[in-house]
Amino acid sequence: MAFKKAERTQLYLRCALFGPSGSGKTMTALLMAKGIADTMGVPFAVIDTEARSASKYSDRISFDVNDLGKKTVDDYITAMNEAIKAGYKVLVIDSLSHAWRELTDEVDRIAQNSASKNTFSPWAKVNPKQKQFIDAILNFPGHIIATMRSNTEWVIGERKDGKSVPEKVGLKPEQGKGIEFEFDLLMELDQKHQATVTKDRTGKFQDESIDKPGEAFGVALYDWLSSGTVVPVPETKPAKTGKAKTEPPKAVPAKTPLTEPPIAGSVKEKGKKIVDEIGVIITANSESGNPYFTEMEKGESRKIIESIHSDEAGIKDLEDLKTFLNDELSKRKAANEPKTAIPASVPAATQAA
Repeated sequence: MAFKKAERTQLYLRCALFGPSGSGKTMTALLMAKGIADTMGVPFAVIDTEARSASKYSDRISFDVNDLGKKTVDDYITAMNEAIKAGYKVLVIDSLSHAWRELTDEVDRIAQNSASKNTFSPWAKVNPKQKQFIDAILNFPGHIIATMRSNTEWVIGERKDGKSVPEKVGLKPEQGKGIEFEFDLLMELDQKHQATVTKDRTGKFQDESIDKPGEAFGVALYDWLSSGTVVPVPETKPAKTGKAKTEPPKAVPAKTPLTEPPIAGSVKEKGKKIVDEIGVIITANSESGNPYFTEMEKGESRKIIESIHSDEAGIKDLEDLKTFLNDELSKRKAANEPKTAIPASVPAATQAA
């Protein structure tokens, strides 16, 4: 593929708001969505997992809502597919945290039923669901504003009159490690409804503090997003749920591990190649010489390999394990990079017409 002059294209917004309870995540998301939708002249929709909290503001803001009863990854993806079919171009997801809780609960269940009680092996089975969830968000053909709860703690602050007062502050978002890399705009809200822009691919608001961002801020974002070159609209296919592909592989006694010889040549060679690639991943070290994976994690990986059958299904399980470990290695490498490092470009899936 030849090089060509780079140009900025029109984009779909991928924005995430996070903060402690009471920081105004839902209202902020609704107002920003209203600003974008009104500018576009379209209605907007909300996927609500917060016990109909968004609907409490329906007397002030007009929107359509899907109140999720079940809050599994599959239900989120189904709701996003319904939004695509209905033609919504602006979507609020309030919030992403319940999907993450489903996955962590599943990991705990698998770990408790295992002999080792270690959660590393279950994550190799559950992580594909998280990947499908993120892919569904990135590939949505419209603007998405999502909220995330954050872990909180109380600290002692000082009021203007000098008196001490307890304040609730947010910590990291309740979602998967590295979730911040998936969004163009990341905003942290505090109890005073002040938003700090911690990540901004527009280059206009990085590190700014915005007092109660609302409709006007949504309009400003839309003006920037729509100012690039128009690109053709790709055909949008419904995002796949995890029902067919992400169920944990059935436990089968390991009669013929891939590490033993009596198997067909092509399958054996393919399996050995993947095992070798996994070995390279789990033994990777940082530039300072520190290993990215612990000895316990390496041991868990080897146990998984030894339990996999030497057949085509086993090859698929090995490939899934390699994908999981490779993704985990990428996250750990990124975590060791300087905090100023920002992804150089917006994923192609976020490009809009």
